[in-house]
Amino acid sequence: MRRILTTTAAVTLVACSLSAAAAQEITVAAGNMSSYLDPGRDHSNVGSQFYFNIFDPLIHRDYAKVEPEWLPGLAVAWELVSPTTMELRLREGVRFHNGDVMTADDVVFSVNRMVQATFPPYQVRMRDRLSNIDRAEKVDELTVRIHVEREEPLWETLLNLQQLFIVPEAYVKSLAGDPDAIEDDDYEAMSLAPVGTGPYRVAEFVPGQRIVYERFDDFWGEPAPLERATVRHVPEVASRLTALRTGEADIATNIAPDQLALLEADPEIETVGSNTALFHVVIFNSNHEKLEDPRMRRALSLAIDRELLNETLWLGQAIVPSSHTMAEYGPLYMPELETFYHDPDEARQLLEEVGYDGFEVVYDMHSPSYYTNDTLAAQAIMEMWAAVGINGRIDASPEWTGNDPAMMARTWSNPMYFADPFGSFGVMWAPGGPSESEGRFTTDADYAADWEAFRFGKTVEDRREAYGQLMERIKADPPVLPLWRPYESWAMRQAVSWAPQPGHIPYVLDFRAGAIAIDGTN
Repeated sequence: MRRILTTTAAVTLVACSLSAAAAQEITVAAGNMSSYLDPGRDHSNVGSQFYFNIFDPLIHRDYAKVEPEWLPGLAVAWELVSPTTMELRLREGVRFHNGDVMTADDVVFSVNRMVQATFPPYQVRMRDRLSNIDRAEKVDELTVRIHVEREEPLWETLLNLQQLFIVPEAYVKSLAGDPDAIEDDDYEAMSLAPVGTGPYRVAEFVPGQRIVYERFDDFWGEPAPLERATVRHVPEVASRLTALRTGEADIATNIAPDQLALLEADPEIETVGSNTALFHVVIFNSNHEKLEDPRMRRALSLAIDRELLNETLWLGQAIVPSSHTMAEYGPLYMPELETFYHDPDEARQLLEEVGYDGFEVVYDMHSPSYYTNDTLAAQAIMEMWAAVGINGRIDASPEWTGNDPAMMARTWSNPMYFADPFGSFGVMWAPGGPSESEGRFTTDADYAADWEAFRFGKTVEDRREAYGQLMERIKADPPVLPLWRPYESWAMRQAVSWAPQPGHIPYVLDFRAGAIAIDGTN
């Protein structure tokens, strides 16, 4: 049986009773597995799967809903005490997995490690999403204040971010070197032995291979429904499906649409799918000498028939956007914008204008294939480029080339890290963000002015107008082409009832109470 979840539908699952869950375990066959577990530094689709079971934010939300409904997390109350200061009252009696009781010191440490970062990976995350937060300070053992530089329109959103999950200060400092000081090696060690406040503790972590969660009996909230959950890296789709059929796995991730028919005839297996809040994209190096003329990059973009790719690769189930926008943006969802479209005749005209002489455009992609349908899409794009006269070549490599000055174009993804254009487009293409800092994109004063007007606009109307201006700039001088929001599927044994919840960022494996139910025992 197959269940289709729309991005706007709430997902309601019946939680397991504690008595039934006492002996319940599951195994997940995952397409990818992280090499470290640190929610502060992680920016990847792979890593984002694993943190929500281990850690908590200060402010939770109802993850069964697309529209944010903010709920108490490690903070039970919060209020603005000045236009640039938020005061939060912390939950009493919260314990970390190592037994330490959470205090205001842990919260201040967790926030300041990111917003006053000295650890280079944290500095990147500070720049791309947390740059407006100045510092956290302790008021008393259960009260903290967080200060921002400018009035913040997205307070709750930012305090819900994975990067601001709370970690234990004393534990982190104890991991390497001086136990009274924080060192980079402490953070490196923590990423291999993470400790949080969530409903599951990490019982085992083998980087790149598996993670084992065990129920944390001292969790402050509703107890975890599973006693144990093991996520194993099984890179091949066929192997994941075999594990599911033989009972070696209870859930399999990242199932392409063309594989679903093979599963739907099996009464022991159920599938669930949704359009993930993420774009597969083509990125262009606007600073490459061969591509610095925006007309060349526009031609590369206009030549790609994304609707045809959707029909052939995703059976029409992906969402092809007209602009960099998602329904999850709420009042900032702007499907009326026409930033990206297919026009091979215009592509040919631009190639003639720019004097294209047939030079080779190298299209980088990850090897082995990192994204569902990645290889097939790359091959089809080469044919579409050839149809308008562009000489393209695929270069598959396990290395990231987005920061290589020689990179011309490559596949990538752009997740929705939080439900706002800032949390998707902005994280990647804001002034000073990863695309500019890695050297493939350059902003000017006018672009920065539009960005500031969008980011700190006083009203929704102000922010919409500024975002529309940004999209006009992207249309004229494109650093990116969003291909689609992929239709991703998960398959599971009939006894398991689980689905990705629409309030999460992409790919989160949420095994908390209310998010998974199991009939009988495994």
